[in-house]
Amino acid sequence: MEETIVAIASAYGEAGIGIVRISGDKALEIFKNIFKTKGKIVDRQFNYGHIVDPQSGKVLDEVMAVYMKAPRTYTREDVVEIDCHGGIVPLKNILQLVVKMGAQIAERGEFTKRAFLNGRLDLMEAEAVIDLIKSKSEKSFELAQNQASGYLSKKIRRFRNDIMELLVNIAVNIDYPDEDIEEVVYDELLTSLEKSKNEISSLLDSARTGKILREGLDVAIVGKPNVGKSSLLNLLTKQEKAIVTSIAGTTRDTIEANISIAGIPINLIDTAGMRDTDDEIEKIGILRSREALEKAELVILMLDASSPLEKEDYEIMQTLKDKETIVFFNKIDLNIAQKDAESIIFEIFDKIRIIYGTVKNEQGIIQLEEQIENVVFGGKIKVDNSEFISSIRHRDLLEKALDALKEAISATESAEALDFIEVDLKNAYDYLGEIIGENVSDDVIDTVFSRFCLGK
Repeated sequence: MEETIVAIASAYGEAGIGIVRISGDKALEIFKNIFKTKGKIVDRQFNYGHIVDPQSGKVLDEVMAVYMKAPRTYTREDVVEIDCHGGIVPLKNILQLVVKMGAQIAERGEFTKRAFLNGRLDLMEAEAVIDLIKSKSEKSFELAQNQASGYLSKKIRRFRNDIMELLVNIAVNIDYPDEDIEEVVYDELLTSLEKSKNEISSLLDSARTGKILREGLDVAIVGKPNVGKSSLLNLLTKQEKAIVTSIAGTTRDTIEANISIAGIPINLIDTAGMRDTDDEIEKIGILRSREALEKAELVILMLDASSPLEKEDYEIMQTLKDKETIVFFNKIDLNIAQKDAESIIFEIFDKIRIIYGTVKNEQGIIQLEEQIENVVFGGKIKVDNSEFISSIRHRDLLEKALDALKEAISATESAEALDFIEVDLKNAYDYLGEIIGENVSDDVIDTVFSRFCLGK
């Protein structure tokens, strides 16, 4: 019998309501010993009463509480949830009392871990729970919801079933070569292997977008001093995050902000103006800006539409020629002096998006946001979020499964012995199984659930 566990399931601090969650065989017994109510405790029915220390008789709090009988619970164990007054003192007192009555403090993610171990969730669905909690935007939340619903798990299981059918056919041919059974035809086997390979490749293609929706797109705003970078940051964040003056070099360090554009989480980085300077502090800021550029997945290059391109502009563009870049010509409300700028830009960049606008008047901002969305979805604005792989663990295992399938395809094309093909197929089957928690090591399980918060 596993220990009965308890944890604070709500935010630990001042709030309207605090929640203490108990799970395990002794949950109901402990609950009955500390909960005083005039009514009868009924499964899945909220009860009003008081939490009382049975030894001292002291009333700890006035609460609403619910008992949920196994197996129709989150953990598939008996579960009790106590809704007390939000605040550190009542939560701490009730938690300590439950521990005194025989429960043990839950580890991070232990409730969801038990849901996985008891078969309520597979590992992929369990991982989606923490993604739901940590979602940064509408789209990242939708992505986690789809994964939690089991959509991707079903797809992985279908991949495995297709491979298992091939394995069964191969195994029969290896074990009973003289029996009257359907012989493996290499051309047909190759067709099936190619189909599985293409399906997994297609899912892997979604990994970049899935990662962005989950973790956010790192976007750096760069340009020479006083071109309007900080004004753009303030406009996009709808806050005065950066100081804006007419003095060149006002921003001397990177400034970061998290925003959402079209439901996409964006990690926005305003950089110090790039130029030659003798100011030691400004030099440090420019160095940090270059480091931010290295990690940025998208760069917004701001150019001044009211003046010709200068040495700093050319130097910055040369550093960005291999980066995904959107050029934003700012200050078009002034006299446009960029007659030959576009042709110069197209000479430097293979692919580039150019927008003309004025940050001061919010002109061009809608087009900028649309272009950022295009970058994320590759021009496909309406996308089914259920199709995205967002976890590095899932991506790595899919890549291993794909490599194993490629080995099987190579062996099939060479008409090698079925035993060799069988080994590669088993490897692919096992890698896919690890994604949903089949035959996965305890270390992997512990690593997955260590990301969780207490009480979940």
